[in-house]
Amino acid sequence: MANGKLYLLPSPLGEGALHTLPAATLATILPVREFVLETGKVGRAFLKAAGLPLPECNYYELNKRTRPEDLQEMIQPALDGRDVCLLSDAGAPGVADPGAQLVLLAHQRSVRVVPLVGPSAILLSIMAAGLNGQAFTFHGYLSPKRGQLAKDLQRLERESRKHRATQLWIEAPYRNQATVEVALATLQPNTLFSVACDLTLESEYIFTGRVKDWKAEIGAELQKRPAMFLLLG
Repeated sequence: MANGKLYLLPSPLGEGALHTLPAATLATILPVREFVLETGKVGRAFLKAAGLPLPECNYYELNKRTRPEDLQEMIQPALDGRDVCLLSDAGAPGVADPGAQLVLLAHQRSVRVVPLVGPSAILLSIMAAGLNGQAFTFHGYLSPKRGQLAKDLQRLERESRKHRATQLWIEAPYRNQATVEVALATLQPNTLFSVACDLTLESEYIFTGRVKDWKAEIGAELQKRPAMFLLLG
């Protein structure tokens, strides 16, 4: 019996954004009945909106609490000949997402990995920022402590200036305002700083400017809105 496939399904970046996934992507996963989710409630809500018959599907959760030995249970359906679909809570699975562990295991077990087209906050923010799209580094989360965050940003600024490469990171939405405040107080006046939040949503906000030109934008309400942060020194 041939192995099934592991489909990598991007998720909408916010509520009401199912339209950002191509029809071909949604059609591909309609026959699938094995799903690996980052968060059960979030993943099932998306699958229901996409037209999947939830009672007929099997679900596994893969997050930061997942043990390595649990991955075998998740890939087993593919080894038994059934297709499996991996999705994160938002954006591309396996990118800034624990799903990468399952993707690696699929390769090791000769399960074909099939990435599907859909939204990625990382790529969309690079596209929209107007910074260097040829060379960039994604750092995930930086320190939540203001003092260490300032040091992290100074380090990223030095790296950016040395290599002329865009540096980007994410933050928990409730820390957005603090991140902007520390960035504007720490970075050099001519460093380009960009924020892209609520990407693909009606409330989308994107602004790029030199640190010294950000004063007019400080009043923008960024709290509790998913955001990407970028700089180019």
